[in-house]
Amino acid sequence: MWTASKANTVAAVAASDIITLGLVLHISVINEVEHATNRAANLKTILNGTSAFFIALYGALYGLAILGEKNQDFIDKTSMLKSSIGLASVSLLLSLVTYQYLANGDTK
Repeated sequence: MWTASKANTVAAVAASDIITLGLVLHISVINEVEHATNRAANLKTILNGTSAFFIALYGALYGLAILGEKNQDFIDKTSMLKSSIGLASVSLLLSLVTYQYLANGDTK
């Protein structure tokens, strides 16, 4: 859509896109941890709690992003995009660490 539109009419990346990525990453972490046999129950609890916290945070940000679409003066789009990218980077790092831990077989 972005490549076919006129210049400066559609953003290449929107905050809601990045927020959706973060949501998907944390839902994937919860799914992987739930299906792994894990001798470290503390880690499973920590990862599930952390993912639930981030999902709630992303939900609030998504709501702000949707409200910002309706009312342009409600939020600063640049700040929203930067904060979404920062949170998604943390989420990506957490996801990579989780998958690396599960891939190493430390959960038997």
